[in-house]
Amino acid sequence: MLIPILLCLASLGAEPVKLRYPEKHSLLVVFDAKGDLVPVRNAQDWAKRRSHILNSMQEVMGPLPTKKVPLDVKVLEETAKEKYTLKKITYASEEGDRVPAYLLIPHKIVGKVPAMLCLHQTTSIGKGEPAGLGGLPNLHYAHELALRGFIALAPDYPSFGDYQYDFKKSKHASGTIKGVWNHICAVDLLCAMESVDKEKIGVIGHSLGGHNSLFVAAFDERLKAVITSCGFTSFPRYYNGNIKGWTSDRYMPRLATVYKLKTEYVPFDFPEILGTIAPRALFINAPMEDSNFEVVGVKECVAAAQGVFSLLNSRTGLQAYYPECKHDFPNEIRRIAYDWLAKAFEN
Repeated sequence: MLIPILLCLASLGAEPVKLRYPEKHSLLVVFDAKGDLVPVRNAQDWAKRRSHILNSMQEVMGPLPTKKVPLDVKVLEETAKEKYTLKKITYASEEGDRVPAYLLIPHKIVGKVPAMLCLHQTTSIGKGEPAGLGGLPNLHYAHELALRGFIALAPDYPSFGDYQYDFKKSKHASGTIKGVWNHICAVDLLCAMESVDKEKIGVIGHSLGGHNSLFVAAFDERLKAVITSCGFTSFPRYYNGNIKGWTSDRYMPRLATVYKLKTEYVPFDFPEILGTIAPRALFINAPMEDSNFEVVGVKECVAAAQGVFSLLNSRTGLQAYYPECKHDFPNEIRRIAYDWLAKAFEN
């Protein structure tokens, strides 16, 4: 049976056991119904492996919620900028919880236009940075995309910006899965806007927002293009396998409490997450001197995922850039990313 084969642990209190997918960089293999490891030869085979990856992610992150509530969008402030309107809003993601966000709407909209979910890095001002209201100019991507005619939505991640959140009282197993759910609701919000082309919605983020962009895109296939900056490396390459940095309440505590900080026990890794996004468009910025996310591990993840994009005949495919800088999203790479995005959304 598939379920016993794929579960890393019999229960959350059990000791870790050897994984059945021990080599996370080998994506073009899958367990069949008999429990045998067989080659992935077509899209149907990959769909099975992809479902296994999503299950494994939820082993660590906790189950993705399923019950949606009305978004009940409330506009708190509205400011007319030179080329767009900046709205400070909140929307409901669950009963008793509202997500603060900035919504940037270009003045000149003809018909339906593309939209981008813009996720911030670890910064106290949260959504204010991508919206261009402070922080690092290189991370004002919601503002820059609005200037290019995109509708942009920049929500706060729980505990940042205006979003007060007590992870200790959360009903979710991780801050990561709570973030994924909030971001899925943000996609719902964009899809509900008459001026948004629902086939041209993407996500962009740096650092915290870089991996959150990957996480939400793995679970939400409505996101057709993903731009991730300084957001990941493989777990064994992350500080030489010391994954404690991933275990805070904002992230995935089970990596410590269940998987004992042992990368060999963790049932998923980033090569697989990249693979889940295929055949959609994926752009990666991974600086050569990023001390947070070691670039050799990024390149290994990209090489592993390329096979899936090729198998599925991805039109735009996976593009990765490795600038000579530290943990940053430099001007030239953003320009390339925006031009790439426009091409990805061409009819």
